[in-house]
Amino acid sequence: MIRIFKHYIPKSILVLALIECVMLFLMIWLAMALRFAQIGEPVPTFGEYLPEKLFYVVIVYLVLLATGLYRLDTCRDIKMSAVRLSVSMVLAFLAVSVGLYLFPDIEIWRSVSVYAIISTYLFLISVRFFFLHFVDHKSIETRVIVLGAGNRAKRVLESNDKKTSNVNFITFVRMGENENEIENAINFDEIECFEKFVEDNACQEIVVAIEERRGTLPVSELLACKMNGTYISEAASFIERQVGALNLAMFNPSWMIFSDGFDNTKKVDLFLKRSFDIIASATLLIVSMPLLIITALAVKLTSRGPIFYRQERMGHMGQPFNVLKFRSMSQNAEADGVPKWAQQNDARVTLVGRFIRKTRIDEIPQIFNVLRGDMSFVGPRPERPYFVEQLSEKIPMFDKRHTVKPGITGWAQLNYPYGASEEDSRRKLEYDLYYIKNYSIFLDLLILVQTIRVVLWPDGVR
Repeated sequence: MIRIFKHYIPKSILVLALIECVMLFLMIWLAMALRFAQIGEPVPTFGEYLPEKLFYVVIVYLVLLATGLYRLDTCRDIKMSAVRLSVSMVLAFLAVSVGLYLFPDIEIWRSVSVYAIISTYLFLISVRFFFLHFVDHKSIETRVIVLGAGNRAKRVLESNDKKTSNVNFITFVRMGENENEIENAINFDEIECFEKFVEDNACQEIVVAIEERRGTLPVSELLACKMNGTYISEAASFIERQVGALNLAMFNPSWMIFSDGFDNTKKVDLFLKRSFDIIASATLLIVSMPLLIITALAVKLTSRGPIFYRQERMGHMGQPFNVLKFRSMSQNAEADGVPKWAQQNDARVTLVGRFIRKTRIDEIPQIFNVLRGDMSFVGPRPERPYFVEQLSEKIPMFDKRHTVKPGITGWAQLNYPYGASEEDSRRKLEYDLYYIKNYSIFLDLLILVQTIRVVLWPDGVR
C-alpha cells in the first residue's frame, strides 16, 4: 500500500493507473494522427494540441475512476472489467462531447474522439488482461510475517481479502500458549534466529498482533529487523490500511491519541470544504432542476401526501436538523410513532419510491441542507436522534462520528451496504472513523467521483 494524502492505495493499482494515464495520452495522439493523415494534413507532434490531449486524458480517467475500474476486485475479474469498460467508454464519449460543447476552445473533432474511444477500449482490455495474468499478485505483493496467533492475529488474517489485497502472509508466529486461533502457526521458540528467519523468507513487513505484549514482545529482534529495513506495523494500523476502516475491536483510546490523523479542524481545510460545498451544491441544483421537477410530479401523482419528506437527524456536534428528501414511502409510514429501520423490499416504499431510492434521486433535495450548512457533500450519513441514543449506549465511539458534518455521500456508503441494524451501524462506524481520521480534500474528491459507481451499480441500496 502507498499512502497519498493520508489515504491508502494498493501499489499495483497505482502502477496500473500511471500506465493507463500515459496510454490514454498515446491513444488521443494516435487518433489525431490517423484523422489528420486521412484528410492529408501533417500529423501533429507529441507537443501539439497539448490542452486537447490532456483534456481527453482527464475526462476519460475520471470516468474510469467513477465506474470502479480502479478497484482490485474489478481488475481481477476480466468479465467485470469488460462490462464496466463498455459502460465507461459510452459515458466517456458523452462526457467528452459535453465538455467540448462547454469549452469550444478545445479543438477535438468528433471523429477523433470516436477513434480515440475505440482504441482506448481495445487497449484497456488488453492492459487489464496483461495486468491480471502477468503483473498483479506475485510481482507486487507484500510478504508479511504476523507475530501472534490469537484473536488479534485472526482479525489480521480476516482483513486480507484476496480479491482486494496484494498481501501474502508468509507465516503466523505463536508467542504464547493461549494463542491458538491460527492453524499451522509456528512457535517463536522454534525459530533459531528471528532476524535470519525474516531475511530468508524475504519478509517486507512484520505485523505485531500479540494478545499480551508484556513479557512476550521480542523488542531486540524487532529492532534488529527494523534496522535491516523491514517495516514494523501494529495490527490495528495494518487492518486500517488493508480494509479502509478502523476495527473497533482492535484499537483503544491510546492508539487514537498517538496515531496520526483526527486533525480535521484545520481552518484552511474547513474553508475549502465549505467553499466547495456551496459552489458544487449551487451548480448541481441548477443542473438537476429538470430532474427535480419530473421527480416531484411523479411522487405527487402516484401517491397521497407531500412531495418532500422532512425528518429530524443528528448533525455536527450533536445539533439536530431536518433533512430534506423526496418522499419514497407511503404517508404515515410510522403511524405508531416508533422509528423503524429501513428493510430490504420494505412494504412501506411506493413504486416511484423504490426507483428513486435505487438511483439515489431521493437524496438530491439534500442539496438544500448543504447550502444551509446543515450538511456537507461528503461525510457520515446523519442518523435519527432516536437511533443515535440507542447506538451510543451499545457501540463505543459512535458519538465521535458527529465531530464532522454529516454528508449526502460518504466513505461508508461506498464500502458497506445500507445500514439497517445495530451490527450494520457498527461496521459503517468503522468506515466513518477511517474517514474522520484520514480526512483530506483529496479523499472527499475521491468519494464524490466514486459515488457514480454506487449509482450505476447500486449495491446495498434499500
